[in-house]
Amino acid sequence: MIKIGVLALQGAFREHVNALRKCNVEAVEVKLPADLEQVDGLIIPGGESTTMVKLMQLYELDKKIIEKHNNGMPIFGTCAGAIVVAKKISNAQKDSLDLSSTQFSLNLADIEVERNAYGRQIDSFEAELDIEEIGKFQGVFIRAPKMRVHNKEGSINSLRILAKINDEIVMARQQNILLSTFHPELTGDTSVHEYFIREFVIGNMNKVQKAASIVKKL
Repeated sequence: MIKIGVLALQGAFREHVNALRKCNVEAVEVKLPADLEQVDGLIIPGGESTTMVKLMQLYELDKKIIEKHNNGMPIFGTCAGAIVVAKKISNAQKDSLDLSSTQFSLNLADIEVERNAYGRQIDSFEAELDIEEIGKFQGVFIRAPKMRVHNKEGSINSLRILAKINDEIVMARQQNILLSTFHPELTGDTSVHEYFIREFVIGNMNKVQKAASIVKKL
């Protein structure tokens, strides 16, 4: 059975676990680096990005996630999860409780993120989205960030925008990373999770199997 990890340090990880189970895949709560050894993909949920990063650093999960990503593991970052994987956080403040010299984010996706860009909790909202390759989806935005394309010098990775609202990017993909500024786990609709499973997780598994088959023939 396909196993997908959900970073379970803080935030809305239980809701993602429930959504994955509805998709008939095994959900694994990831709390330690060893938990990543058994998964075919990883979801980084919404929550408080600063707290999440501190805990990742504390348990050295940040290093393991980067290693697994570099080896092809698909990642889906939702809301705070998108902040965690961004290459630039436009309104981040250095915290005096920095636990290590590692970066504030995982520095993986060519996006710049503005935290809490729509306002406070009271400014949360829902909106119907038209997502490329998925269709209509009711997006739930809670203290949502805003995403912008951020291509660092020398980058060869192209960010593909999948959905916008009022000209703001709310969903995008880049190689083996899927990003959303909304919470797909807070609806009864599992189509976004199914898309991640189908296009990213199973897609990557097929690539690995194909590569292994080619090597075997050599």
